[in-house]
Amino acid sequence: MDAYERLKAAGIELPPAPNPAGTYIPGKIIDSFMYLSGQGPRKPDGTFHEGKVGGEVTLEEANRHAREVGIQLLGVAHMLAGDLNKLEAVKVLGMVNAVPEFRDHPKVINGCSDLFIEILGERGKHARSAVGMGSLPNYMTVEVEVIFKIHS
Repeated sequence: MDAYERLKAAGIELPPAPNPAGTYIPGKIIDSFMYLSGQGPRKPDGTFHEGKVGGEVTLEEANRHAREVGIQLLGVAHMLAGDLNKLEAVKVLGMVNAVPEFRDHPKVINGCSDLFIEILGERGKHARSAVGMGSLPNYMTVEVEVIFKIHS
């Protein structure tokens, strides 16, 4: 199956790229690499899932939020590259708005990482950092950015 067949099988519809909240663009292609700006988990009304992971937000909820961000990032990647089947995930940076005692940042960001592998197959495997933050913009629970290689 290709990426679009996998999306359909998973019941996933790619969203349009969100409007930037500041002075930046959603992504940029240089040579054969695509650099996507960090995104947070948006609700259908455009607001963000908010809260501190390990406090008012559970690990499971934050994992789902990271998956939602992965879907949003694939939407931007599709807009920029035109074909998800050309993409290979290279590096993911996942940031978790967590209470100081929280220790499972990688398990949260697995939501995004697992999605990339589910949709892109072997090309979805990537290097990654998953870190805790004292805060994130809009009090969102997670933020994820990614670098993709574009194959011809």
